[in-house]
Amino acid sequence: MKIYLILIGFFLCFNSSAQVEESKLGAWYMYFYNHQFKDSQWGIQGDFQYRDWQGLGDMEQLMLRSGLTFTPKDSGVMFTLGYANITTGQFGENDDTFGENRIYQEALIPQKIAKRFFLTHRFRYEQRWVENQDFRTRLRYNLFLNITLNGTELKKGVFYAAFYNELFMNGERSNGVSDLELFDRNRTYFGLGYALSSSSRIQVGWMRQETENWTKGQLQFSLHQNLNF
Repeated sequence: MKIYLILIGFFLCFNSSAQVEESKLGAWYMYFYNHQFKDSQWGIQGDFQYRDWQGLGDMEQLMLRSGLTFTPKDSGVMFTLGYANITTGQFGENDDTFGENRIYQEALIPQKIAKRFFLTHRFRYEQRWVENQDFRTRLRYNLFLNITLNGTELKKGVFYAAFYNELFMNGERSNGVSDLELFDRNRTYFGLGYALSSSSRIQVGWMRQETENWTKGQLQFSLHQNLNF
């Protein structure tokens, strides 16, 4: 009976991913924030994202994520312990969704190279509880690069080119429904940003996401804010 259920679950997962229209451009709408508590090494950061398979009208994911940050003195590294709630939809006319709860730990290491190159390394470890699947973990590494175009600092009025590449690796090789590869996915992004102020930036770009089952392009629209209150 258990084998029968696993085979059904595997078929459903395969059928869902096979339906993804790789040629159709999707869109992600994102808001990122962070805040450092006054005279403290502690802060908060997070992001809220709505992802759509085709721009609008076919939800891919709704993600709500926030965490508590700690920056050791003179370290140049920010650590985060956070939680995320994710609702994932199916491609096409199917309105079924499934939920996920996630806890994550993260290290963010910024660097400035020469006068215009702002490099950031992000290491993230996730513990994932996906609806109707076994508990599993995932490792992620993201390399961000912002290059200012008409200035040397990310301050008001400055345009910048934005790039990133993020690699995802599965910690476990099964989710209780199907076997998993070590490689989960990879994302490569190219965009253009504009600093509204020293604490707010907007960004638009294109991201290519590659998984074991499909590869798809996504437009990305994002607002990034350092909150002061």
